[in-house]
Amino acid sequence: MKIRKPSRLLPALLAAVILAGGAAILYERNAARPVELVSPHPGLAVEAIYATGTVEPLNWAKIGAVTTGRIAEILVEEGDSVRLGQQLARLDDREARAKVAELEARAAYWREEMKRAETLAARGIRAPESAQKAKSEYDQAVAAINAARQRRADLLVTAPMDGVVLRKDGETGEVVKPENTIFWVGEARPLRVTADVDEEDIAKVAPGQKVLIKADAFPDRALTGQVDQITPKGDPVNKTFRVRVALPDDTPLMVGMTAEINIITAEKPQARLIPASAVGKDDVLVEKDGRAETRSVTIGIRGRDQVEIVDGLADDERVVASPPAGLKSGDRIKAR
Repeated sequence: MKIRKPSRLLPALLAAVILAGGAAILYERNAARPVELVSPHPGLAVEAIYATGTVEPLNWAKIGAVTTGRIAEILVEEGDSVRLGQQLARLDDREARAKVAELEARAAYWREEMKRAETLAARGIRAPESAQKAKSEYDQAVAAINAARQRRADLLVTAPMDGVVLRKDGETGEVVKPENTIFWVGEARPLRVTADVDEEDIAKVAPGQKVLIKADAFPDRALTGQVDQITPKGDPVNKTFRVRVALPDDTPLMVGMTAEINIITAEKPQARLIPASAVGKDDVLVEKDGRAETRSVTIGIRGRDQVEIVDGLADDERVVASPPAGLKSGDRIKAR
């Protein structure tokens, strides 16, 4: 039987495969990665704090009933002007009125009984104690009347201020509780935006700062405001502070709208800007001789989209606008 010798071609093929794989890996490592390269450009550097808020009147109130009851009558409608103390709605007060009438009748009886007892006691016909008892009963009836009248008054929903009915959330026949809001009453102007700002940013916020406002209802309009108030106590649960932004009288915003606000904390015209995505903590990747090179830079105003470069980068140098994952100093790059 003849034994077949191993082919001499097999080692050569293996060597070729290994060399090809190594060349492919080497090529992959050394291949230039396409990236977007940008140079610093002059522009307005803006540092802003972002938050969302709600448009509301400067003076307003949520109004509900003092006690639980069924709405018997709605006396105003949305858009109506109201005065302090004006009746807005009435809850069913039939039982309360009947109770007051009953107590008034009782008081009238004891008032007459007290007079009669005093007259008879003065003549010596009845003991003085009878007059004292009648007076006590009369005083109790008067006190009960006052309490019943107050309970009847509590069934009336009244305006706590002058203003306009901004919204009505109740209808005749509905049963309402003290925690339910029936009316929103406030002044139509001035308006403000109330927003919650993160506690990490609140130290940069101060009254008088300019605020840029964006609302979905007016996507093409540049709306502005001004920081008016900062609440002295923050919310320890949400870690926020409430900031109120005053709006101009001609603002198109309406009560109840949501708005995005940017509080301008710093501005610098003609600053040298690059995309914020190009900046790490305090460095960038600069293109030099076809390779990426890490460069430390001095950062000025750091905005959401643009960052000011104070030092460390020449005007004609180019940086990677948005470094792809895995790109590091020394890797080959090319402009996309």
